[in-house]
Amino acid sequence: MRVAIDIRRAGDFGVGTYIRNILNQIARTDHETEYLLIGQQRHVQEFDPLPENFKLLEYGSAPGSFHTHMHLPFLLRKHGVDILHMPWFYAPAVVPSRLVLTVHDLTDVLAPPVGATPLVQAGRLYFARRALARADRILAVSHSSKRELSRVFGVPEEKIEVVYNALDERFLREPMPTDADRVLERHAVTDPFVLYAGNIKPQKNLPRLIEAFAVAKADLRDHPLYAGLKLLLIGDSAEEHSDLRRAVLRSRVQGEVRFLGFVPHPVLRVFYSRAAAFLFPSLYEGFGLPPLEAMAHGTPVLTSNESSLPEVFADAALLVNPENVFEIARGIRQILTEDATREALIRRGHNLVRKYSWERSADQVRAVYRSVLAEHPPKKKNRHPCLFLNECMSAPPCATHPVTASTRELMPQERTGKSACPTDPLTPEQFQFPILVPGHREWKMRGPDGARQAAVKQ
Repeated sequence: MRVAIDIRRAGDFGVGTYIRNILNQIARTDHETEYLLIGQQRHVQEFDPLPENFKLLEYGSAPGSFHTHMHLPFLLRKHGVDILHMPWFYAPAVVPSRLVLTVHDLTDVLAPPVGATPLVQAGRLYFARRALARADRILAVSHSSKRELSRVFGVPEEKIEVVYNALDERFLREPMPTDADRVLERHAVTDPFVLYAGNIKPQKNLPRLIEAFAVAKADLRDHPLYAGLKLLLIGDSAEEHSDLRRAVLRSRVQGEVRFLGFVPHPVLRVFYSRAAAFLFPSLYEGFGLPPLEAMAHGTPVLTSNESSLPEVFADAALLVNPENVFEIARGIRQILTEDATREALIRRGHNLVRKYSWERSADQVRAVYRSVLAEHPPKKKNRHPCLFLNECMSAPPCATHPVTASTRELMPQERTGKSACPTDPLTPEQFQFPILVPGHREWKMRGPDGARQAAVKQ
């Protein structure tokens, strides 16, 4: 079995965590299947050292680009790929193998990126629907995502397999920085703080979080420990998000809310471990990795009772209505001031982290590969060089390709030449006319003298 996995987003948040951990686990347990990794050397460096059955298929084009849609299918066919695993929503326009998709959530297609034109959004929806219809199996990271896929796109539920995410292994094997106090000093953090970490997107509900923090801080202004409470937001830069700046000004907490932008992984661990609480009142998530990361550092978590979050975190987090600012504020106060609630959430959080396992998830993914291949055994592959456009553009093909009546009608006057096929050469006496290879839009022929003499269009 030969499986191609697209790793071009291995360095991203969220999707990158999934790609890194799934592939590292597969590499530890599967030394027989051939794996082709679609990407570049810089993407391979995101992984642990890989065994010999993992090889890089050098590919520099961006995911979703026109070149990916048109050129990648030829590479997959050339390398005899049995299964293509796209670990996010999209796939090339044509997939010459079995297709497995991982869908994390529907944000990419239902919430157009800032500045996207209606035409671009229509294209995104078209290719998403096409990929879902073409996929032999779809992996969802929660039952909530599975239901959404079925409801929005009409995907049969029996086609969808739930494979949960887990804690990024880097949090388990990398030691906590020993200079945590100095890290906080370098970032001028001296007061108690509550933390948000993640992307800055509309569904993250950050304007309401800022408003709720302002309400909670006003209620705690005389508290002996939390009178100087701050809200720290880690992730994207806030410069392009005017709605967040307006929320800060409107709530009059200019000096109490800080946007730290991106921080290195060891620094993020320090903030996770020192936060009084982790706040994640998101409106929509496919799984929700940041709360799990905070729980692994012994930090109590507040999150929303919407989408997948109640399914994933259950009673290990304090669940609130993310559309109610005052309910979020009450939750913040409750976590900070009720010791019994804090201790219970910390204990349940540690137990929940152990519930999810990348090893188990990788075994499920491999089982899906085997199942897909068993249901659809690979056809005998014709590896004939003449099946590929770049090898058929400059010389006549071989005798193994049939000539139909329709192609005869398109042929120009008879010409002779040498076959490009190294396995089935034709002599000039045998070859008296050009033959179209099925699927080629244009086949250009050279005569015996090497000059381009004719073009046949299909």
